[in-house]
Amino acid sequence: MEKLRYPVGRFETPPLYRSALVKQAMASIEALPALLRAAVVNLSDEQLDTSYRAGGWTLRQVVHHLADSHINSYTRFRLALTEDRPLIKAYEESAWAYLHDARWADTELSLRLLEALHHRWILLLRSFDMEDWHKSFLHPQNGEVYLFQAVGMYAWHGEHHLAHITSLKDRMDW
Repeated sequence: MEKLRYPVGRFETPPLYRSALVKQAMASIEALPALLRAAVVNLSDEQLDTSYRAGGWTLRQVVHHLADSHINSYTRFRLALTEDRPLIKAYEESAWAYLHDARWADTELSLRLLEALHHRWILLLRSFDMEDWHKSFLHPQNGEVYLFQAVGMYAWHGEHHLAHITSLKDRMDW
């Protein structure tokens, strides 16, 4: 069950900045939209409406969740760059996944959104200097999060949900 829930393992927050980890995370964020598109491009509505595990979201919900989550993350990065340790707003991601658009909208909408969003996000990340990577935001549950940690977390997040899709496809022989 743990492998179905965390197919790439759990995220481990790096305590210190490491340029190699940041570069790897940026490459992952940049690659995600194309990999996600390739993972769902030929799936039928029935397949998209299949849960990746018992009690889990459907593949359609996963695609829309990635767009919702990464929009929030991009905003958090911009807040951290322009404000001193801003307190960000958490959101009920599970509730968002059950809103009408996340359950029924064409995945193409979120795929296009992610392509544009990740392009902007990478442009922003490439402009960072060492000081920028050490800026932070305050998460209501998780405390202070540095941007060098957040970039790794969202790279992992994309890989994590992409693996939900690809592992289900492998199990179902799609």
